[in-house]
Formats: sequence, C-alpha cells, structure tokens
Amino acid sequence: MKNTSRLAILGELWAFMRVRKKWWLGPIVMVLLLLGLLLVFTQGSALAPFIYTLF
Repeated sequence: MKNTSRLAILGELWAFMRVRKKWWLGPIVMVLLLLGLLLVFTQGSALAPFIYTLF
C-alpha cells in the first residue's frame, strides 16, 4: 500500500468527522492506533507475552 493512499484514508476520515460532527470518533481512533503501534513495536521484545495477556 502506498504512503499516499494511507494519507488519503486519514484525510477522508478527518473530513467525515468534520462534516458529520462525529468528534467522539477521534479518541477511539487514537487509542486504536496507539495500541496497534504498541503491538508492532513490542512484537519481538520480552514484553510481548505481557502485552498479549491484556487482550
């Protein structure tokens, strides 16, 4: 997937939230992104078993 298409998806999500006044989606999206980044960056570390027990 190209980097520009990823930015386009984020731009469309931002436009959707702005037009439809769905500001409550912002924190949900941020938490999901942070959890995804946490899983990706700790996948090969010693913390991985402890993180997977949270889910």
